[in-house]
Amino acid sequence: MVEIIGANAGLVWSFLNEKGETSLKALKKATKLNDKTVWAAIGWLARESKVSLVETEDDVLVSLNA
Repeated sequence: MVEIIGANAGLVWSFLNEKGETSLKALKKATKLNDKTVWAAIGWLARESKVSLVETEDDVLVSLNA
């Protein structure tokens, strides 16, 4: 399971690196990850201080830290 989460974290990181800040909805659609797997990947990246999250009224914006 840890390997899968790490691979998904890499997928999310690559997408954000290429496209920049994006909404959680768009990230899930682009990566084809479901709620549970995308949050696990974001959690992995957040634990490593690689992403920032900003809650909006109807979504969450995800971006890479500089």
